[in-house]
Amino acid sequence: MYTIENNLLKATFQPRCGELSSLINKITGTEHIWSANPDIWAWHAPILFPIVGSVKDDTLFAEGKSFFLSRHGFFRNSTPIVENHTETSITFLLLSDAQTLEVYPYEFEFRVRFTVLENSLKQEFLVKNTDSKRIYFALGGHPAFAVPFKENESYSDYYLEFEHAERLDRSMLSSKGLFTEVTEPVLVSGNIIPLSYSLFDNDAIVLKSIESRSVTIRSKTNMSSLKVDFKDFPYLGLWAKPNANFVCIEPWIGCADSEKGHADIREKELVQDLLPDEDFLASFTISVN
Repeated sequence: MYTIENNLLKATFQPRCGELSSLINKITGTEHIWSANPDIWAWHAPILFPIVGSVKDDTLFAEGKSFFLSRHGFFRNSTPIVENHTETSITFLLLSDAQTLEVYPYEFEFRVRFTVLENSLKQEFLVKNTDSKRIYFALGGHPAFAVPFKENESYSDYYLEFEHAERLDRSMLSSKGLFTEVTEPVLVSGNIIPLSYSLFDNDAIVLKSIESRSVTIRSKTNMSSLKVDFKDFPYLGLWAKPNANFVCIEPWIGCADSEKGHADIREKELVQDLLPDEDFLASFTISVN
């Protein structure tokens, strides 16, 4: 395990896939990351790269070929290098190699840097094209936050508060995790969605038209809160397993395929591209209050 901390926060990471496995408020002792109970959902906060969500039939089309690539890509099953580790920051690095080229035909450097800054944990994604051709990719975060924050509370004591009052429509997913053409309102007015165990009965709530650039988990019974700022990420996913005491707040650049059919990676929704030697940077921040 690797740890970074300051006087307010302590964050712990798994060597496998650089996954954030613990985020503790040192003032209150509250653990804010889901425990990854394998009987419910065995992840804490996987990193999504080079795709977000599912490609149809787990098949990626790129450079005139087809590749087997499972949901959310391969980074979450990798063992990246720890490139840099200080008291308050850690950088994980994954380099393309023969194994990645079997499922994704591009050469790259992919870094994920975590830094504690006062009461916040900043997560940065850095992609560098080390190929001789243009590369294409998507990426995102998938942190699962433990709810409730306190033992004497229930899941339904909590709610999600968006930065702005707005109408939010979810893009519906099929049983295979592919987008249908159906949308459904989840918030008609205001900026609050109450948490309940039934909220995610129809899988993730994917918000593609969202003005808010932050969402906060709040309690009706205490003043503690946790905010995710995601200014660099156009899409947001919200999700939890049925009857599980967590909620995922997932900033995305990219998303799953639709049911309509296969698309070349260059045509995918929100796909990013880089010319040789170009860099890409995006970040989101988790703040504990």
